[in-house]
Amino acid sequence: MLTQRSRYALRAMLFLAQAQPGSPPTSMTRIAAEANVPRKFLELILADLRGAGLLDSHRGKMGGYRLSRPAHLISLGDIIRIIEGPLALVPCVSRTAYRPCTDCKSEADCAIRHAMARVRDETARILDGTSLADATAKSLAAA
Repeated sequence: MLTQRSRYALRAMLFLAQAQPGSPPTSMTRIAAEANVPRKFLELILADLRGAGLLDSHRGKMGGYRLSRPAHLISLGDIIRIIEGPLALVPCVSRTAYRPCTDCKSEADCAIRHAMARVRDETARILDGTSLADATAKSLAAA
């Protein structure tokens, strides 16, 4: 299940994705209010996203945050991996944090592993195939 932290990160990034290219940075206070994210959590989340290269931050009175690249080049999968870590439900199918399961007799014959690999692949396909631009276009069309 997606954690609240990931949901906050997604909401903040979706809000930032709606900014016009070349517009001034958006303050943390405005992001928190518009994305309905508690400021104390938002500060840590934005720091993680900035550290991973998805956001640029600017200091000062007119400072704030903006996407570091166009919204169509940032996927929901990018954001979730930064906040949550690997998408895989079990470590033996993770592409970025592989670990063998301690109670598995044979990875090659493990039905659980094969099923979870399919789940990982489909989840990654959907999340990596949905950009912030795609998601904001869909949400604006639904509004």
